Amino acid sequence: MTTTPQANIGVIGLAVMGSNLARNLASREGNTVAVYNRTYARTSDLIDQHGHLGLVPAETIDDFVGSLTRPRTAIIMVQAGAGTDAVIDQLAERFEPGDIIVDGGNANFTDTIRREKQLRAKDINFVGIGISGGEEGALNGPSLMPGGSDEAWQTLGPILTSIAAVADGEPCVTHVGHDGAGHFVKMVHNGIEYADMQLIAEAYDLMRRIGGSDTRELADIFTTWNQGDLESYLIEITAEVLKQTDAETGRPLVDVIADQAGSKGTGVWTVQNAVGLGTPVSGIGEAVFARAVSSRKAQRAAVQAITGPRPEPAPVPDSFHDDVRAALYASKVVAYAQGFDLIVAGAQQYGWDVDLSAIAKIWRGGCIIRARFLNRIVDAYQNTPTLQTLLADPYFAQAIAGGEAAWRRIVGTAVASGVPVPGFSSALAYYDTLTADRLPAALIQGQRDYFGAHTYQRIDKPGTFHTLWSGDRTEIIATPSTH
Repeated sequence: MTTTPQANIGVIGLAVMGSNLARNLASREGNTVAVYNRTYARTSDLIDQHGHLGLVPAETIDDFVGSLTRPRTAIIMVQAGAGTDAVIDQLAERFEPGDIIVDGGNANFTDTIRREKQLRAKDINFVGIGISGGEEGALNGPSLMPGGSDEAWQTLGPILTSIAAVADGEPCVTHVGHDGAGHFVKMVHNGIEYADMQLIAEAYDLMRRIGGSDTRELADIFTTWNQGDLESYLIEITAEVLKQTDAETGRPLVDVIADQAGSKGTGVWTVQNAVGLGTPVSGIGEAVFARAVSSRKAQRAAVQAITGPRPEPAPVPDSFHDDVRAALYASKVVAYAQGFDLIVAGAQQYGWDVDLSAIAKIWRGGCIIRARFLNRIVDAYQNTPTLQTLLADPYFAQAIAGGEAAWRRIVGTAVASGVPVPGFSSALAYYDTLTADRLPAALIQGQRDYFGAHTYQRIDKPGTFHTLWSGDRTEIIATPSTH
């Protein structure tokens, strides 16, 4: 096996995602790609099928490292966690200062921060990169969210640009920020994906259970919606799923799939980090919890066994499906707004300089949440980089105002009909919270001061105050409690 340096990029881990990414890289002019897998049979299979692309196979890790030109650059595509750490250790033993190790898996961004710091001490660049688009994206053009150092970006930038999806003539890749920024933004992307899918599922459920449409009619509705302001990859594939008939039973495929949704954890990470950063992502949270409830089959059966007759579907107007569309659009805007709020909070916490308009741009193609209205998000952040929330942007504010009545009708009809809409209703509650001129948080602060002397502030004068609840109930100026 030759070890003559000849490849400008290498891929370790040749399962479907890794092999597709290697093929994508090798098909682009200027790239020569080294490939290595712990089990050589997988490397051999890839060469047998796609060796014409000029892939450089390696039987050992030493052969792989030896085939890379300086600065050596290797993308790891193995299972996140201990497997990734093991490969990083192998490469770190062999790489030299200035070389680049890239983790292309769905890693927790805190692991990426830790790994980047450890390797920086050896003058080796470590880059965590979010890759969205699944197997097809890896092969034909994904949305790429790399973090890492400016030095690493100088080498990686042209390579990643060569393989990224293209939207409106622009490659869907940007240097997100340093250390864990790329994986953090990918985590938020996946959280928005959870919310988007839940909202679409609720729209389907409403139109079927209350609106009375069958799956074929619904497929046509989603196809029509995909030609308007709801145009997106997820709306497109929803129509395709609803068209599918089960070959064995002849029933719609969606009716024979168990109603228990799985997950791989990135949605949970999004919610956990949002809580830690004090950033509301209720739409994403409800989507995560909805999947969890769907999988609690025993609990669902126990409650159903003792529950009386459920409410009959409420009567609906002829405009019901249009109302659902308006509610879906408004709820999606809230989900994306919350996701971008979380990116802002993460950037502030970890010292990243994240360009929100650039993030919206790279999500327009290649990724799962690609959608037409991302162009509007690009415009919003380009026009006002310091925008407090997408809901304050004039375009989105007007769009929600135009659909607000329909949104309220849909949530009310769903509640009256006993159809769960945690995504729609939580999005509306969040919107109502932002638009309320006064919130009951004042009472909560009074309660906290009563039982824990946590103090409060007043609306009519500066300072921090405490009421002597167990004494004569006079108010005193106080220092905030640390309890």
